Amino acid sequence: MTYALDLPGPDLSRGLYISFWLPTVVLTVALAIKLPSIIKMWRDPLLRAVGGLLLFACAVFVFAAPKTIAWTNRVTGVPNISAPWVYSLLTALCASWLLLIIAWRNGLSDRSAATRHATRWVVSVYAGVVIALWVLFALADVPVERLQDLDTYYATTPFMREEILLYLVAHTVACTITARLIWNWIRTDGLDAWLRWGLRFLGVGYATNLLFDASKLSAVGARWTGHDLDWLSTYLAPSAACVSATLVAVGFIIPHAGQYLAERWRVRVSHWQLRPLYLLMRTATGNREPFTPRSTGELRLIRRETFIRDALLQLSRHLDEGLRTRSYAAALALGSDPGRAEALAAAVTIQDAVETRKRSPETDGTAASSGPDTTYLLQKIQAVSRVLRHPDDIEAVRARATAPAESARA
Repeated sequence: MTYALDLPGPDLSRGLYISFWLPTVVLTVALAIKLPSIIKMWRDPLLRAVGGLLLFACAVFVFAAPKTIAWTNRVTGVPNISAPWVYSLLTALCASWLLLIIAWRNGLSDRSAATRHATRWVVSVYAGVVIALWVLFALADVPVERLQDLDTYYATTPFMREEILLYLVAHTVACTITARLIWNWIRTDGLDAWLRWGLRFLGVGYATNLLFDASKLSAVGARWTGHDLDWLSTYLAPSAACVSATLVAVGFIIPHAGQYLAERWRVRVSHWQLRPLYLLMRTATGNREPFTPRSTGELRLIRRETFIRDALLQLSRHLDEGLRTRSYAAALALGSDPGRAEALAAAVTIQDAVETRKRSPETDGTAASSGPDTTYLLQKIQAVSRVLRHPDDIEAVRARATAPAESARA
C-alpha cells in the first residue's frame, strides 16, 4: 500500500499525490464489485474477510494522504496523531490478509478447532499490536509535525523508534505468510482460469509489498547507524506500495470481471453462431424473431433459440430421415468426425425440408407429431448453424448422399 507519511518536499509530493490515489480508485472499484455479494452472504467468513481487507485498504490510502494527515492532526490538535492511526489501519489490514487466507484455505464448511484457533490467534496478536502502537505513541515525544518524512525523522526517537519497527515487522510477517500461501495455492489443480489469474496478481502484489518493507526497514536501520538512506523510504517504498496495492486490487477484480465478461462473450458468440440457421428458418417461415432494443443478451439468445426450435417443429413433417441417414454416412466417408457428420447430415436434411415445404406449401400443417422425431435437431442447433457457414461441405455431402437415389431413378 502507499503510505504517504514519508513523501519528500512539496513539489515532489504533489507529483506522487496523483499516483497515490490510483490504487484507492482501483480498490474502491473492487469493493463496489464485491459489496453486493458481501451484503447478501454476510455469514460467509470468506466474503467478510474480503470485505474487511478492501475496506481497510481504502481507509489506509485515504488517511495516509498528506492532506488527510494534516487535516487529522489539525482537528485533533495532536501533532502526528495520524501516525498511530494510519499504523493501526495498516495493522488491521494485515490481520485481514491473514484471516482471508485462513478462510480461503479451509473453506466455509471448515469449523474445526484448528481453524478457530488460527482465527483467534490472528485477531489477538494484531489487536495487541494496535494497542501497543497507541501506548508507544503516548510515551513518545514527537512535538514536531512531520507530514512527509515521519518514519526517518523519528527513527531514533525513544518509543517512536519501537513503534515504527513494530508496525513494519507486523506488516512484513503478514505479507510473507500471505504471499507464500497464495503461491502454494496457485500450484494446486482444478482452479478456475480466472481465479488462477487473480491469485497470480495477488501473489505478485503481496510479494511487491515486501519491497516496501525492505525499503522502509533499510532507511530506518541506516538512521540507527548514523547513515542516510532516506531515499529508500521517500522514493522507492511509496512506489512499491502503490504498485502492490494496484496489483492486489486487480487480483480481486479479475475473477469477477473475467467471469462476467466471459459469460457476456459466450452469450454474444452463441447468438452470432445461430445466425445462419436463424436466417434459413426465417426464409422457411416468413417470420422473424421478436426484437426489443433494450433486451439483454441472454434474452435475445433465448428468443433466437425459441424461434429456431419452433420453426423446426413446423418443418418436422417435411424432414426425410432416409436422407439424413445417407448424409451421415456420406459425411463420415468424406472424413468428418461423428459429431460434425451429424451436424452436416442435419443441415442437409433441414435444407431439403425447406425446399420441400416451398414446393408443397399446401401440405404444411401444425401437427408436428405426424413427422419424424426432431429431438436430435432441437438439441444440436448450435452445431447445425456452425456447419451452415460452410456451404461447400454441405453440398459435397448432399451430392454424395443423393447420388445413389438419382442413379436408381434413372
